[in-house]
Amino acid sequence: MSKQIAYAGNKGDNVRSDCHITLELRDRGGRQIEVDSKVNTLYGQAIRSLVEDMLGFFELPHVWIRLEDTGALSLVIAARVEAAISQLIDTETQYLLPMIEENQYGAAKEQFRFSRLYLPGNMPKMMLNAGIHHPNGVILDLEDSVAPDKKHEARFLVRNALRGINFYGAERMVRINQLPRGIEDLPYILGHNVHTILVPKCEGAGQIRELEEAIDRYRKQTSREAMFYLMPIIESALGVEKAFEIASASANIVALAIGLEDYTADIGARRTNQAKESFFARSRLVNACKAAGIQAIDSVFSDVADQQGLRDTVKESKSLGFEGMGCIHPRQIRIIHQSFAPDADEIEQAKKIVNAYYEAQEKGLGVVSLGSKMIDPPVVRRAQKNIDLALYLGLIPENWREAFDEDHH
Repeated sequence: MSKQIAYAGNKGDNVRSDCHITLELRDRGGRQIEVDSKVNTLYGQAIRSLVEDMLGFFELPHVWIRLEDTGALSLVIAARVEAAISQLIDTETQYLLPMIEENQYGAAKEQFRFSRLYLPGNMPKMMLNAGIHHPNGVILDLEDSVAPDKKHEARFLVRNALRGINFYGAERMVRINQLPRGIEDLPYILGHNVHTILVPKCEGAGQIRELEEAIDRYRKQTSREAMFYLMPIIESALGVEKAFEIASASANIVALAIGLEDYTADIGARRTNQAKESFFARSRLVNACKAAGIQAIDSVFSDVADQQGLRDTVKESKSLGFEGMGCIHPRQIRIIHQSFAPDADEIEQAKKIVNAYYEAQEKGLGVVSLGSKMIDPPVVRRAQKNIDLALYLGLIPENWREAFDEDHH
């Protein structure tokens, strides 16, 4: 056998919670495992046992492997070792660690998506504690945040993160690569309780059909039921023009998101905090989403240090009809949630409308009125949504109607 060497993972002064693998296939000498780790005394034997088990699983009798560890969890080590092995042998077999009990929960088509925290798919240190900040969703990203030569190994890390990292109830999202390359990502995310697949740079319903056909092929080949939702990301002038076509392309689509960095570049404009250059695109996307009965999600706010700018942007986003936005740092989450929440006046008005609706129902009336004004069904639905939001955020008690009746009678 000729000399074959593969590398996977990260190392360097600023790297933590990760490891770097150097793996060489040999034709003799058995399995030689070297571990360089600051926690070698405590965990060295456990690391060696994991690596030994993986080499046996992939039937590699003669291997030299060096593992340089900066505090990686077992799921990270396993991902890095498997990524290196996959470069040297042709196999469709995957080494799967157990799915932890905390990750066996689902998502709903209609749920609050105020915040979606982007996590680069090849940086474990950013994934490990993401859930404790309580974003509505986490996005394990395989696309723009991952260097081209790292995309393959990122798939193993994202898969293991879906199985082994506790995201504390956040919606579990993965942004795949731009189609058609994104289809190659599917075997690493489907079957591991991914809730929502983000489809970047979407420019037509044909791409959604192509993706769903690939998912159906995967289901037939593996006999796995893979429940999922889709969130296409609109990032070009053509995508904006086809927003409604995309929004209504599948019953599995829960929202459209807009990516303003690529969109403004596509139209030849500079992105600003005032966002005049994207007003048309954002309004059109919102309208398409509302017409299709799905959510509209705004772009990220990229200046992490400018909290007032973020607050202003979220208020503007909410006024346009967006129901959430992306974020690139945990410190943005609280401001996003506060700013999308209904204010005191909105809650009070929603209480009046929803209470009037309940009273009409209790009296068997087909028409809802507030004072001398008739209340149309869309107004009731919007008021009920604000009540649901206020309940979800703990701004009003579950029995708010009892207190409301006492105050208003």
